[in-house]
Amino acid sequence: MPCLNEAPTLGSCISKARAYLARQSFQGEIIVADNGSTDGSQQIAKSLGARVINVPERGYGNALKIGIKAARGTFVIMGDSDDSYNFESLDAFIEKLQAGYDLVLGNRFEGGIKDGAMPPLHRYFGNPLLTAIGRLLYRSPVNDFYCGLRGFRREEILKLGLSSPGMEFALEMIVKSTINRLRIAEVPTTLHPDGRGRPPHLRSWRDGWRSLRFYLSLSPEGLFLYPGLVLIALSGLTSMVLFFTNIKIGSITLAQHTLIMTCALTVIGIQSVFFWTFAKSIAIQKQLLFSTPIFRRVRSFFHLAKCLVAGGLLVIIGLAIACYALFYWYNLSFGAIEGDTLIRTVCAASVLVSVGFQLVFAAFIIALLDRQPRYGADST
Repeated sequence: MPCLNEAPTLGSCISKARAYLARQSFQGEIIVADNGSTDGSQQIAKSLGARVINVPERGYGNALKIGIKAARGTFVIMGDSDDSYNFESLDAFIEKLQAGYDLVLGNRFEGGIKDGAMPPLHRYFGNPLLTAIGRLLYRSPVNDFYCGLRGFRREEILKLGLSSPGMEFALEMIVKSTINRLRIAEVPTTLHPDGRGRPPHLRSWRDGWRSLRFYLSLSPEGLFLYPGLVLIALSGLTSMVLFFTNIKIGSITLAQHTLIMTCALTVIGIQSVFFWTFAKSIAIQKQLLFSTPIFRRVRSFFHLAKCLVAGGLLVIIGLAIACYALFYWYNLSFGAIEGDTLIRTVCAASVLVSVGFQLVFAAFIIALLDRQPRYGADST
């Protein structure tokens, strides 16, 4: 149980957990990971026979990390100390763990949310939205990413190297368990109004943004690849059409000035795909993500010598087109230009030169990432 000034409810949580353990045939312990309480929570826990682990670094994630490491059991059940979960009703979690699952999460939307237990903003917007994003980005089977009552095999969770110090720790556990293909199950769980009598530690918009930021940091596809492909498809197609003719939409005419913007967006899209390759490569090296056949196929295109040739050709062609445009303008004594052919030509040259240089630079970065570090005997 992570704890920070939970004196009004901690005793009830520990008593319920003790009552549950007393009915079981297996041995268990109750751990309170205290995050610097000043209201007597530590004394309450000790008086009821719980192990108190002092965690000086503030944060929900920090408290859970230290508490999980200190636990001595094969299975760990974690839950908040605010009496919002019933620690006497843990049979479903234990049954799933004994059946071979590595992570078992409560689902409050299936088990029931009592009146006043969850703010409407969280219940109808925040939780469903962030859960949907998590399911989409990681293809996770979990339907309630934020339930604080969950059980797991201690050794399997420790292998994940969870590091988030704050509330996003709960997300990291699900995301990394999904990425590492652990067996995950959900059981219905009832959420009760907490007994704190004070505002919760959770801050809706701040923690919501932190959750979204965490999602994207572990999803190069969602952050770089998919937006990049959309930009390439839409802007690239529009640019190709605008290079040859104007586009009329009602009373609006898209012409060479629009082409300047669509060309820029196309280049940004291509750059975004390159960034996906970099981010994915780094994540795989750090053992945060797995490689896939599609990714390995994409990586094979970034052979340094081939990219130097291909990128160099694009730059040469682009510069040749730019020189032609400059010579054409020179023949007009750098005066006013009638029509829009020159602008379209310059846009094409700019895209070719930009993409050519990006391809060369990307190949060098990939080559650098592929180099294995070599540490000599005198390395420090």
